[in-house]
Amino acid sequence: MRKTVIALASAALFVLALGVLARAQDKPANVAGAWDLSMPGRDGAMNTQAMTIEQNGAAIKGTIKGQRGEVPLEGSVKGNDITFTVKRTTPNGEVTQEYKGTLDGGAMKGTATTGDRSVNWTAAHGK
Repeated sequence: MRKTVIALASAALFVLALGVLARAQDKPANVAGAWDLSMPGRDGAMNTQAMTIEQNGAAIKGTIKGQRGEVPLEGSVKGNDITFTVKRTTPNGEVTQEYKGTLDGGAMKGTATTGDRSVNWTAAHGK
């Protein structure tokens, strides 16, 4: 009987510890601030844009400012994973870019997808 109680108590503590760990991993990383976002352009040359992010819990919003002007971004952060969307108006209509990436230390990296085209991007804290 005593072994059963100890086993049940140990199992309960293990499940509780897993729950605490899972919640800690889902806590959104802090990505607020100024970032320099770099990715290759259509001609292959690196294009760097100024990205500013405001964060409220897991929700993010902000702007990306580059040679073609400034556009808003909206997305979310779960743990160290970040996703956000940018909509640009072009001569061919509205284009949506979907960014997915991860925060690692003081930098981010991931993939930006527009239609069937994907490119890698990086971001470092801006000046």
